Amino acid sequence: MRYLIIFCVAVILAVACTPNRSDNSATAMIDASSKPVPTAGQGRFIPISTPKGKFKVWTKKVGDNPDMKVLLLHGGPGMTHEIYEVFEDYFPQAGIEFYYYDQLGSYFADQPDEPDLWQTARFVEEVEQVRKTLGLTDDNFYLFGQSWGGILGIEYALKYQDNLKGLIISNMMASIPAYNEYAAKVMEAGIDPDILAEIKGYEAREDYGNARYLDLLIEHHYVDHILRIPADKWPDAINRAFEHLNTNVYIPMQGPSELGASGYLENWDRMADLKNITVPTLVIGAQHDTMDPAHMKWMSQQLPDGHYALMPNGSHLSQYDDTENFFPALIDFIKAVDAQ
Repeated sequence: MRYLIIFCVAVILAVACTPNRSDNSATAMIDASSKPVPTAGQGRFIPISTPKGKFKVWTKKVGDNPDMKVLLLHGGPGMTHEIYEVFEDYFPQAGIEFYYYDQLGSYFADQPDEPDLWQTARFVEEVEQVRKTLGLTDDNFYLFGQSWGGILGIEYALKYQDNLKGLIISNMMASIPAYNEYAAKVMEAGIDPDILAEIKGYEAREDYGNARYLDLLIEHHYVDHILRIPADKWPDAINRAFEHLNTNVYIPMQGPSELGASGYLENWDRMADLKNITVPTLVIGAQHDTMDPAHMKWMSQQLPDGHYALMPNGSHLSQYDDTENFFPALIDFIKAVDAQ
């Protein structure tokens, strides 16, 4: 429960206490190099150029394979690479090289006070700069994106798919309006009407830090649809990722509510454009997610070289609550594409 309390306090501070920005606000940022690097070894900072100046993002290489290299796009926006630490238990044994990556604004990257940077198109250009620096090419480059990372992966593929060998869209629908509609149905169908009304009441009053609101979300939403493990047994990596969430990125893009997206991404929809992604693509859905698994199966059918894997026991973080299905499906796809 500790991680959620910290998260809600951060939301309050982000909404109510955001400082005024000055014209030289690009210098008013948290510098990534001032923080302890989370893991040693091959971790490195990568310089990127933006319309607001140059900053640094953080990456780390794990494993070594010239033909299968996976760049992991975390969710949020504003989450961290920490949600993927479980990949170290599976990818190296399968001979797959992968890269942790904290996007700009995330905890181990620079966190500039520049709201204009929190745009999907700008993040796409960041991913392209990271790809070039890491030397990833269409002979070896697989892009994995989960949740917000799935949105970013779709957008990257629509512009730069010639650089890809394969794409994985995990736990993300192709339309935020469709997601909002499905998420509302899940919440309304799975929660006692009185409890749901109480949750909506807190959100209507923007009382996101209320302890009662927090308890209701844990008991009636998070452990059913975000990670199907008792909250007091959540992995340390997930707790740390929530503690490190940057709400100055998350709230403008996603919005503060747990009942659906309401930020810049509210009208994002690429359903009609999936047919234009021609690289081999795996779509991963989960039975208990707030993302509609039927919609994600439909996505795979719109993609010219689409494939679908359902996690029958999983929720939004199915790499943790359905590992026995998640990693075999993911690894099999990567190896099948490599064998083509």
